[in-house]
Amino acid sequence: MTPPPSFEFEAVIVGGTPAGIMTGISVAKAGRRAVILERSAYIGGLPANGLGATDIHTRGATGGLFLEFIGRVKQHYSDKYGADSQQVIDCSDGYRFEPHVAEMILHQMIAEQGDLLEVRTMRQFNHEPSNAIKDGAALSAIKIINRESGAEEIYRAKVFVDATYEGDLAAAAGAPYMLGREGANEYGEPCAGKFYQRWDAPVDEYHSTGQGDNAVQSYNYRLALTDNPANLRRIQKPPTYHREEFVSLIDDVRLNRFAGPPKPLEFDGIGAITNMARLPNDKVDGNNQHAAFISTDLPEENWPYPTASWDWRDRFAQRLRDYILGLFYFAQNDPELPADFRERCNRWGLARDEFSDNDNFPRQIYVREGRRIRGEYLFTAHDALSKRGARAHITSITASHYALDSHACLKREEGRPHTDGIFTYPTTPYCVPYGVIVPLDVENLLIPAPASGTHIGFSTLRMEPCWMALGEAAGIAINVSLDDGTSVREANVIEMQRRLLAAGAVLTYYEDAAPGDDHYEALQFFALRGFLGDGYQANLNQPVSAGDRSNWTSWANTPALASFSGSRGQLLDRIYSEVGKRTDAEQTALYAIAEE
Repeated sequence: MTPPPSFEFEAVIVGGTPAGIMTGISVAKAGRRAVILERSAYIGGLPANGLGATDIHTRGATGGLFLEFIGRVKQHYSDKYGADSQQVIDCSDGYRFEPHVAEMILHQMIAEQGDLLEVRTMRQFNHEPSNAIKDGAALSAIKIINRESGAEEIYRAKVFVDATYEGDLAAAAGAPYMLGREGANEYGEPCAGKFYQRWDAPVDEYHSTGQGDNAVQSYNYRLALTDNPANLRRIQKPPTYHREEFVSLIDDVRLNRFAGPPKPLEFDGIGAITNMARLPNDKVDGNNQHAAFISTDLPEENWPYPTASWDWRDRFAQRLRDYILGLFYFAQNDPELPADFRERCNRWGLARDEFSDNDNFPRQIYVREGRRIRGEYLFTAHDALSKRGARAHITSITASHYALDSHACLKREEGRPHTDGIFTYPTTPYCVPYGVIVPLDVENLLIPAPASGTHIGFSTLRMEPCWMALGEAAGIAINVSLDDGTSVREANVIEMQRRLLAAGAVLTYYEDAAPGDDHYEALQFFALRGFLGDGYQANLNQPVSAGDRSNWTSWANTPALASFSGSRGQLLDRIYSEVGKRTDAEQTALYAIAEE
């Protein structure tokens, strides 16, 4: 019997998501060979499949390759349509884009790495432990199925990366993971447990039993919709249409009955069943309508998905597609709905110039939360809610900012005025420590997508800008560890941070400082060590106060600078230069003391 073909790379990345792509690019930029193995025929994850309204609350909180991607989006619309075009206005500085534009740009970024970054599509990893080959605790090879030939392939690497939304590779390799919702008493997080809140209500007006369970927040497809007749494909009745699933919408519309305060424009026709964010070229990103009892999410039925086989997942994906198409068909055609409502709904359809090889429907479902792999650090709600001074992560690999955010876990319940599981809870810009992407119990593996967090903590990490940044950091961690001959678990975080900052990353956010500014790297480095305290103003150009000068030079043990006269930024730069001459062990010990 002929053995399966074997391939060897310095990094093997499972999952062609944006996190996986940024990992591969980051590895390749350092001159190392990496391969991305993607189960489908397409790369790009959700941004290439309808999620065109970028989920980030504070622009500038995340930098690096994510910001490069955003910049390329804006440049594309400017080059193609003109700098003053409506398309440039609608792309919102690159943060809103059409799916095919996201896919095109991600392909361009990959292609620029040449032979160092290879993408192999139609490669399926089945999450049985036998497909993760280990030498003790170290992952050394994986078995992949080539879906085109049906043949098995073996991939060996110095480091592996699980960039799947599901966490399949890490689970197969034996990393512990979490599913469902923690109880309120486990970590003291807001919104924990079984949860009810009127959509758009004040954040503290909610009811939670506090009880944890195995519920997984719902999935959907992000639809590329349009009301432009020249580009509109009418929605047809799906093969498995079940009218009874949608009849509750009739009274909801007639009685103006919703799970949140209806907004007249938002609920004008199709807005009653999908939330719409404007994109360029007369399109919208159609997402779940949280204020509706019935929308594009399909709660409960997805609960088995994270640990199910690919056969089951594929059946669910088809079920979800038929359900969403059935909902739209019902809203546009059912005679028991008011005629004027149906007329307004019929103004919308699928965009003909998107997903042309898939009947204009997205090719990938939105897996908001699969397995959450347990890492060396567990990210909780408190990491996104606390002020910088209290939770400045000395090992930060990116900053980010989005609300704590979950979709429904249960379908509508009779007599309940709200839907279980939906919440949005405001946060502050926060830091993500390296341990979030380093799994327990498995060596030679990083987890930038199925990262380590509670249900509540993960609900903010799970946004694509953060995933992209974690992917870039994973790639830099691989390069640092291979340069130094260490494991990724023991990678030199100080060197990682220096390389991340040189690449334009944001490790902790300031309103008045950005990558490329004078003194920026020194600011980032020392802010993480607690030198600047709370707040989001760095004031780098202001004269340094006597108190700050005394504290900073004392904490950094740089007495020669105790009489320095100049700006805050200039002093930070001088300290940064002096401290950089010390050994890594001395730097690590010094900053650990300063953080305390």
